[in-house]
Amino acid sequence: MFAKIGSLITAVSVLTATQAICEEEVLLTIYKDRGASPSAPPLLALGLSDLQALPETTFETTTIWTDGSSAFTGVSLADLLDHVQVEADVILATALNEYQVTLPGSDAVDDGPIVAYLRDGAPMSVRDKGPLWIIYPFDDNPEYQSEDYFSRSIWQLSQLEVIAAN
Repeated sequence: MFAKIGSLITAVSVLTATQAICEEEVLLTIYKDRGASPSAPPLLALGLSDLQALPETTFETTTIWTDGSSAFTGVSLADLLDHVQVEADVILATALNEYQVTLPGSDAVDDGPIVAYLRDGAPMSVRDKGPLWIIYPFDDNPEYQSEDYFSRSIWQLSQLEVIAAN
């Protein structure tokens, strides 16, 4: 009887570990043009490993919200849109608390903003502006050092809606 219980415990442990691997938490959901159809299914739902599988970009920059310079690592907004094969005129970014900002699609360029998932090599907690943060390389481009771009740097990012021209 004890052998059967031991086997059952092992089977449950393996099943639980397998479920944890298969059910990775979705960090970012991407939609396309939901205005006419708010209940449309997402184009893509990405977990951390999905984001890390995309081309990685790292840059160091200062921000108005953090002390000193930090290294941010993530996927560029341009690479992310290429991955989902959509062109954007407007990107509506939504945070975990439903806060929203609008970014022009023209911001999705090489050497532009990234969807950061690491700060100084470590994941960002919700308490520390994570797990995802759209961040611009403020120190690399003087144009980014303005209120327009600061207002587009949304933290606790959870959704992107890509809106294309008609």
